[in-house]
Parts: sequence; C-alpha cells; structure tokens
Amino acid sequence: MILTTTPSIEGKQIVNYHGVVFGEVITGINFVKDFFAGIRNFVGGRSGSYEDELMKARENALREMEQRAAEKGANAVIGIDIDYEVLGQDNGMLMVTASGTAVTVA
Repeated sequence: MILTTTPSIEGKQIVNYHGVVFGEVITGINFVKDFFAGIRNFVGGRSGSYEDELMKARENALREMEQRAAEKGANAVIGIDIDYEVLGQDNGMLMVTASGTAVTVA
C-alpha cells in the first residue's frame, strides 16, 4: 500500500477512486506521563513520553486508514492529512486522525 500526502504518485496512473478513508485514534495520557511532562515543561527539554504516545497514535491512525482503504479494494491512499486534537476533561485525551483518498494505481 502506497501512502502519500501528494495528490498523485509519480510514475503511477490512478485508475479508480474509492472515496475518502479515515483512521482515528483517541488515547489517554496517564498521570505519570503528565507528571513528568510537567517537570520537563518547568525545567525545559523534550517530553519523550508524550512524543512516544504521539508517534504511536499517529502510526495507529495511519494503519487504520490503510486497512480501510484495503477493504475498499485500494492499493494506495493519496492526499493524506493528519490532524491532532486534545479532548476531554483537563485535555487528558489525545486524538489523531488521518484522512486521504483511497485509489487504485497501475
């Protein structure tokens, strides 16, 4: 499966459009990660625990989108966009959505 943010794939011809596909992940950030991220915020530096959660959520959203595209018979997703939001009480939930157009290329 080819995944790309571009509207086309160089050297490939789009032969069929299957529609827009999405992958959504909502994950909670636990108290321990919040605590250590707060310390990092105070003293400076990167928050490895938050970065890891963000990376996992993004990969899962892309994987879910890819699976939905395959279920429609696509072999590529073009025009991918990834969005991030915080949700819930005290912004304790992270939502990552990936969307794109499922296509068949030859």
